[in-house]
Amino acid sequence: MYETGTAELIQRLSVALAIGLLIGLERGWRTREEQEGDRAAGLRTHGLAALLGGVWGAIAMQFAHDGGVLALGAAFLLFGALVGLFRYRETVHNQTFGATTLIGVLLAFALGAYAVVGDRLAAAAAAVATTALLALKALLHGWIERLTWIELRSALVLLAMSFILLPVLPDEAVDRWGAINPHALWLMIVLIGVVSFAGYVAVRLVGYRRGVAVAGMAGGLASSTAATAAISRLCAEQPEQTNALAAGAIFANAVMAPRVLAILSVVNPDFALRLAAPLIAVGFVYFLAAGVLMWRSVAEADPERNPLTIGNPLDLPAVLKFGALLAAVMILSKIVTRFAGSSGAYLLALVSGIADVDAISLAMASQGTNEIGVRAAALSVLLAIFSNTIVKTGISWAVGGVAMGWRFALASTLALGAGLAALLLLPALPGL
Repeated sequence: MYETGTAELIQRLSVALAIGLLIGLERGWRTREEQEGDRAAGLRTHGLAALLGGVWGAIAMQFAHDGGVLALGAAFLLFGALVGLFRYRETVHNQTFGATTLIGVLLAFALGAYAVVGDRLAAAAAAVATTALLALKALLHGWIERLTWIELRSALVLLAMSFILLPVLPDEAVDRWGAINPHALWLMIVLIGVVSFAGYVAVRLVGYRRGVAVAGMAGGLASSTAATAAISRLCAEQPEQTNALAAGAIFANAVMAPRVLAILSVVNPDFALRLAAPLIAVGFVYFLAAGVLMWRSVAEADPERNPLTIGNPLDLPAVLKFGALLAAVMILSKIVTRFAGSSGAYLLALVSGIADVDAISLAMASQGTNEIGVRAAALSVLLAIFSNTIVKTGISWAVGGVAMGWRFALASTLALGAGLAALLLLPALPGL
């Protein structure tokens, strides 16, 4: 026989009752307009179900060595059968189908029992999660309706990358230079995929009805180059909206700096701290320039007429291409920084930045700080951003026209100048 104090038992039974009332509150509110007797479970039923589970849990504790656990299991089965019968009669009466109410009552009973025999906080947390899922029915169903197969496939790819491939990869260097750790490399790819997919989802959820500024910032989370090219194309078609569209392109690049900073913070927090000032300066000046252009624009652009298109960032070929690029950059970074020092790293940053900023940034964060020092590695990241910005400036000029090009070029020059000044003039924090 298992003994427990009366005060503690009352506390646990109170938690069980609170769990049932919490779940029943949502169920009762949803069916509040139905007549009494037309619903199988509401506030009182869920509360009593959880309290009943708590009582049976207490009985199971008292007779743990005399079949108490079996009795608790039998009580749960009998209770589930009775509730299932009432739920069946309700569905027949209303000519509807659904198992949510049944599952809710069973969870109330089970969590009430667990609050007595197990961890009260875990039971309460599960009750909150249950209530949230029940309350978010309309939102979740609406999200499912808007979900496309491409997005579902991308989410599955990301989950497979994170929970199937990542755990089985060796966590040690496999090349002669000690540059490629498959586990660390794949973890960086997953990190980029998460950030890019978040930007893609932001574009899908927010849309472009709130203006090109929101579209530019959301697009910049996924790909600032793609967003710049798309907005520049709109500028060529709608030259009367040059200020607003140029602001959108600049907003896309404004989020690039904090995006890189967030990624580096996960890989190498100390290195991210050293780059925080220049990257914040770059982003701040971009945001300021975009705000000025948006203020000067005489009218908002009509992005609904020509919506921006941001490609799905988690198509498997794109993932593999980025992985190959990152591996190549990491190997070259290891070799160049070991034999050519900071000068070689600067050249590599300029070249690799033409195609992508994330790869060289991750390489410097994971390897470059040990080979050439934090300051030189930070300057390499800024050089990659510089070369990448030059490419986007050329795109904006060639695709969007002179008016678009010089606005983007001026904002980029000011932003990069502010970042370089912050890197060179602000003192490094102790230990960096």
